[in-house]
Amino acid sequence: MLQPEALLMKLKEYRKKRHFDVSPEPEGQAELSKEKSARLIYVVQKHRASHLHYDFRLEWNGTLLSWAVPKGPSLDPSVKRLAMKVEDHPIEYANFEGIIPKGEYGGGTVMVWDRGTWEPEAEDVDTALRQGELKFTLHGKKLRGSWVLVRTRGYGSRSDRSWLLIKHRDAYASKEDITIDAPRSVVSNRLLAEIARDEGGEVEEAATGDPVTKATRRAPEKKTLPRSQRARSQKA
Repeated sequence: MLQPEALLMKLKEYRKKRHFDVSPEPEGQAELSKEKSARLIYVVQKHRASHLHYDFRLEWNGTLLSWAVPKGPSLDPSVKRLAMKVEDHPIEYANFEGIIPKGEYGGGTVMVWDRGTWEPEAEDVDTALRQGELKFTLHGKKLRGSWVLVRTRGYGSRSDRSWLLIKHRDAYASKEDITIDAPRSVVSNRLLAEIARDEGGEVEEAATGDPVTKATRRAPEKKTLPRSQRARSQKA
């Protein structure tokens, strides 16, 4: 079992990037490993920062292993979604929904898009991560069933951080676009724009991360003809 000092070292990069006197994000205290019988946290946070992406997080060894998924998860097993490995986050981050101030790292609107628990399908998670293929089962409100994260060849200095998030074929696989059909927070039932409005963020910017539906799409304006043209058209 890792000692508390070693666990805190895992959060060194996370803390270095943030100013906790400015940002409401949790500073985090790395937690000791849970008992084998304890359930592990899983969470996906929809994040409209400079660009929209989905932060996919799995609890392991006292922190949240984290990947940024630009297009979000797909329920379609034929779709492979890029997932960039980022720094570990503290366990408390799983509950964070709100605004990261502009000018801060990741400044923008954060939503708890999905959450639940996960269980590894591999006997040795650390070995699976080193080898670049982690199979697991999700028990979320939106994402469920068997999945895999596979490390792939990237480019440049971040080549080792490139992974693919893929849904396995099972009863939970689907052609449904879950990011469009289920866009709201699982904790507050809010859209990104509503979170920004309530928490003092940039509403218009956040709204670009919300899907346009029939309920929100503006109807095209009717073109009004001049009175003289209307009269001629009526006679015709």
